[in-house]
Amino acid sequence: MRRRAFFLSLAGAAGCTPRTQRLNVFNWSNYIASDTLARFEAETGVRVRYAVYESNEEMLARVMSGNSGWDVVFPTHYFIEPMREMGLLQKLDLALLPNRLDLFPEFQTPAWDPRLAWSMPYMWGCSGILYHERVQPPPRRWADLWDNRFRGRLTMLDDPAEVLGAALLKLGLPLNATDPAMLRRAQAEAIRQKPLVRAYLNAEVRDQMVAGDILACQLWATTAQQAIDESPELRFAFPEEGFPLYSDCAAVLKESGRPELAHRFIDFLLRPDVGAAIVTESRTATCNLAALRQIPEPLPPTLHLDPNVLARGQWFAAMPSPAQRLRDRLWTEIKSA
Repeated sequence: MRRRAFFLSLAGAAGCTPRTQRLNVFNWSNYIASDTLARFEAETGVRVRYAVYESNEEMLARVMSGNSGWDVVFPTHYFIEPMREMGLLQKLDLALLPNRLDLFPEFQTPAWDPRLAWSMPYMWGCSGILYHERVQPPPRRWADLWDNRFRGRLTMLDDPAEVLGAALLKLGLPLNATDPAMLRRAQAEAIRQKPLVRAYLNAEVRDQMVAGDILACQLWATTAQQAIDESPELRFAFPEEGFPLYSDCAAVLKESGRPELAHRFIDFLLRPDVGAAIVTESRTATCNLAALRQIPEPLPPTLHLDPNVLARGQWFAAMPSPAQRLRDRLWTEIKSA
């Protein structure tokens, strides 16, 4: 997920006094509403410095030093345990997060952090295939993205877990495979596909799909829905072989010297009216049941999956260190092949 369009929020007037408190928030792109920061600042008097990233790897590279300056980040769920083990996260104080009780029950005790000790589920989603309706027959399987008809008009996510995951599922192998032989088979599939792939892109491909330059892409459902809203000729498929599920979670960095402000911001995002406004504008899938109930119109099927479709989804899992090192090496070789 390489959401690289960095920007700094103009929230908080340039003439704030030296005593004004500031919170530094590093988040995925298109994950708040246009007025979210202004509302928080108006209610708290806290100035928010806000920037965005496009991949977990990009975020991790920025905070690994432990002296990045950021307070709140939003790792995908399978990055929580590795970041905790690296000493990058500080434990949450649930007493300061009462709005967590508005989360869906399954997100109040998620497998990756059952006690919500280190992270707070924020948004969730899946990846699949976004394609133009003129593509006939339409892609229904990951295997369809290996078809020569897409040569030069196809992109895959710039995300090792997603690309290797699609290749593993295409082969009928587990999404979270750690066996070296399985992973090398998946790598071989990705390299075989590479002549068809114009580029490995994340949210950046959205505009190319809307413009019709790309016919099909591997993409997160939330970003796909944003493209569909702009171009009704686009369609989204949940691959028949199965597809990955993920949750992006708010977390407080160990380096933060503003833990109370960080908790206050996270709890603000969990407030139902705030969450509903974010989902309505950004077209994302919230982990907050109370927020979902405040949205006036039903969410499209990309953001509110039918139970029969959801049953094909598989949650990413944190990898043991040896398997993660191998996956990282295989991904580097895919990109350089």
